[in-house]
Order: sequence, then structure tokens, then C-alpha cells
Amino acid sequence: MKNILFIAWQDVRNQMRQGSTLLWVFVMPPIFFYFIGTVTGGFSSGLSGGQATPLTVVAESPGFLKDQIDLRLTTNQFAVEWVESLEPTDEGALPSRTLTFDAAMSEKVLAGDQVLVSFETDANALTREFEEIRINRALYTVLADIIIADATSTPLNAEALATLNNAPRVWQLDVSPAGERRNIPSGFQQAVPGILVMFTLLVLLTSSGTILVQERTQGLLRRLASTPISKTEVIAGKWDGRMVLAAIQILVALIFGTYLFKMDWGPNLGMVIVVLVAWGGFCASAGLWLGTVANTQAQAGGLGVLAANALAALGGCWWPIEITPEWMQLVQKMIPTGWTMDALHKLISFQAGPETVIPNIVMLLAATAVFAWLAVRRFRYE
Repeated sequence: MKNILFIAWQDVRNQMRQGSTLLWVFVMPPIFFYFIGTVTGGFSSGLSGGQATPLTVVAESPGFLKDQIDLRLTTNQFAVEWVESLEPTDEGALPSRTLTFDAAMSEKVLAGDQVLVSFETDANALTREFEEIRINRALYTVLADIIIADATSTPLNAEALATLNNAPRVWQLDVSPAGERRNIPSGFQQAVPGILVMFTLLVLLTSSGTILVQERTQGLLRRLASTPISKTEVIAGKWDGRMVLAAIQILVALIFGTYLFKMDWGPNLGMVIVVLVAWGGFCASAGLWLGTVANTQAQAGGLGVLAANALAALGGCWWPIEITPEWMQLVQKMIPTGWTMDALHKLISFQAGPETVIPNIVMLLAATAVFAWLAVRRFRYE
């Protein structure tokens, strides 16, 4: 055990002296937390747990349809402000989201004329598509209200629409969550766990992989072979050193996420840490294995970056996996990043019980053992 701890300590010291390792462990995580969290922020606006989305509706002389449109937009969780014309604020800025109707739209509807509607927003593409879905749902519901009110009441007016709104509904949809779902995985709730998982894998594959190749090509491992330290102790020490590096990466990300980005880790923080420890063990084994199969430092670095980014994208580290095509959701269930993100979302976003992530942890531990075994088989001193 003394030899194992000695090798692990020397490995950690060596890796923490590398400028690139320090950069990716301490500097880049908060930058990526902020960038990814800001880009994906607001995607959950209007969903349970989200806040109503501000929306400025521009309509000159809207007539009796104003209240019905307002009702349907509010139901779809928009905070609506009606104006006759669009004017800049005192700061010279225009509203970030505007929905513009033709003038005198109620009169046009009564005359059977077409009413044109346009939507403008400065939100990112992901949020824009989601807002368009909610607006279309609200407007098509208004259209259905008009058709039914016109067929059942004469004339079509505000009273006819109010009667329709107060009529009992024949069909009732009972909606209940599969688990307690307080936070939707978007913004920093998505970015902090996702980037934590990605960076741990990236650092362990690139930094630890290239260092092992360097030690082999420079003859440092041959010197270890001449000492009274067994191969088992060397490999165990190397793995422990990488596990310590993974723990440092995870701890730094937890601190930044909690205190800088106000990350809520849910009621089962202990199980979240267990999942992250299991993930760190896998990354340690994967980094050690990559260092045994790569022939050059450039090869280890290139393969590490490529693998980490591909697994992060497919595993749901960059975006909620629910918005991706079905084939990507299927792939996520087959890869370690997917198992980890699924477990973290269960515990953090959906607040499921700790027992629900036990299968994820078992799969991570199995993958850790497999890659450790492959690393042992491929390990060589020169």
C-alpha cells in the first residue's frame, strides 16, 4: 500500500504541475457553466416550475377578441402586455418578444376576412421554437373557440365567448408527474452537471493519457520496472492518482456550481456524490486505458478530445436529451455519459428516490472494471 500511495501522490503532483491541466480543472469549468447555462437558459420558461414569459401583443382596436386571446396566451404561461402600437422604451430598446395582429381584428373576423399575425423574438433558436409552439397552440385554441361560439351562439361577441369558457368540459385530462418534478433540466440546472461530467472525462482522457505515454516514451516506466515495486502496485498507483485528479475536478465543479451559479443539487446530495464518484472511477480507468493504447502524446490528446466531446454530445451533457431525436435518446442509454446524466437528472431535476439510480451506478462500476482490466492487459513499461 505504501508503494501504491507513493506512485499515486507523485502522479497527482506531476499532473497538477501541467498548465493545461490547471486550465481545464480550475478556469474553464465556470466559463463553460456560464456560456452553456446562458445559451440554454429560459428553455423551460412556461413549463411547470418556470416563470411566465413576457410577451408584448401589438393590436390596434382589437375588439372583443382581446380578452379571449389574452386568456389563451396566459393559459400557455405568457405574461401578456397589450399595446396599440410598438414604441421603444426610455432606454431606446424594443420589447424582446412581440406578437403583432392586424388592426381591427375582431371586425375582420366578423366580416370573414383573414387576420395576419407575426411573432418576433430575440431569444435563441431553441427557446424561439418552444415559444412558437406555445403561441400557435394558444392561437389555434382561439380559432376553435371562435368556430364553436359562432356555431352555437348568435351573434358572435364577447358574451358568446364567455359562455363558451364557462361551459362544462365533457373530456377531462388527468395529468400527474411520474415523480416530483420541481426543476426542468435547462439553464444552469442542465449546464452544471453536464459540463462537470464532460470536463471530468476530458481531463482524465487527455491529461492522464498523455502523461502515461510521456512516461513510457521517456523511459520513466522502465525505471519503475527496475525498482522493487510490482506491476500490480504500479497500475494501482496510477489508477489512484487518476482517481484523485477526477475527485479534484468534481470538487471544483461542485464548488463553482453551488456558490457561483446557485446550483440546487436536490434533496439527495449524498447519492449525487455517489454517482459522481462512480463516474470519476470510470474516467480514471478510461484515462489509464487510453494511455496504454496510444503510441504518442498527440495521439492520446487527440483521441481523448474526440472521445470526450462525442460522448458528451451523445450522452446529454450539452443539452437535455429529451429534445434530441429518438436515435440519440437510444444511444444515451448505451454509453457511460448517458448513464451518468440520466442518474443526475433523476436525482436533481426530477427528485426521484436514491434507489432509482442504483442501476446507473452498477453499470458505471461494471464499465470501470472492464476498462481497468483492459488497461492491465495493455500496460507495458516500454
